[in-house]
Amino acid sequence: MEKLSIWSENQEVRFRAVDTSDSMTLSAVFDFFQEAAISHAENLSVGRSDMARANQVWILSRMSVQIDRRPKYGEIITVRTWPRGGEKLFALRDYDIRDADGNAAVRARSCWVIIDREKRRPLRPQSVMSLMPLNEGLDSLSAAVGLEENTLLQKTAERRAMYTDMDYNGHVNNVSYIRWIEDALDSSLLENAQYMRLDINYLNEVLLNEVIGIWTAPVAPAAGESPHIHAFAIEGKKEQGEKAAQTAFRAELRLSKM
Repeated sequence: MEKLSIWSENQEVRFRAVDTSDSMTLSAVFDFFQEAAISHAENLSVGRSDMARANQVWILSRMSVQIDRRPKYGEIITVRTWPRGGEKLFALRDYDIRDADGNAAVRARSCWVIIDREKRRPLRPQSVMSLMPLNEGLDSLSAAVGLEENTLLQKTAERRAMYTDMDYNGHVNNVSYIRWIEDALDSSLLENAQYMRLDINYLNEVLLNEVIGIWTAPVAPAAGESPHIHAFAIEGKKEQGEKAAQTAFRAELRLSKM
């Protein structure tokens, strides 16, 4: 099989990927990118079975996604992904979704770590990185950002990790966190938004039946941003009785009709 520097898939935006606005949801974007990344890893011989033979697994640590236009139901899109080298313990991977005219509607960057499956510790990615192209200069977004704790959060929802949230690695799948975030916010803001920017840090795994409190707070638009931006800080915290809550994920979401 030919090893591809850039993985590309033509897809149709199906019914399950849209909301009442007939536009692709944020969680559907993450779903498309996840499947493309898995397929490309298999193509490059760093997929699930290859990693398992070395007792290793890929874990998504950070992801930044910017939607400049939400693709519509029935639209034919091209989903692309490619490795972008390494940064300390992180292996970087970029993505985009292009329309029929070749314009990028969605752009993204992710940071992955390699975990030793027995010791549950991160490993340096250099040995695996040698199997992947660097794609120098082919940037979709700037680095996926690390987020600071917000002290003004209020608990707005609660979720229990269920069977349908879990993935092959035995913990909640990265896309399920995005659905939890969507469900914790005002649905009309999501339905009416055209521009979206989500930065998320996956901090601690969530296992079956663990209960997660979803904490949110509005934040001011960043310098230079439109005053019409709706921005939120979101955290998922494990409910642990009298113990201090452990943060499972931290995110910032920005929405606009523009």
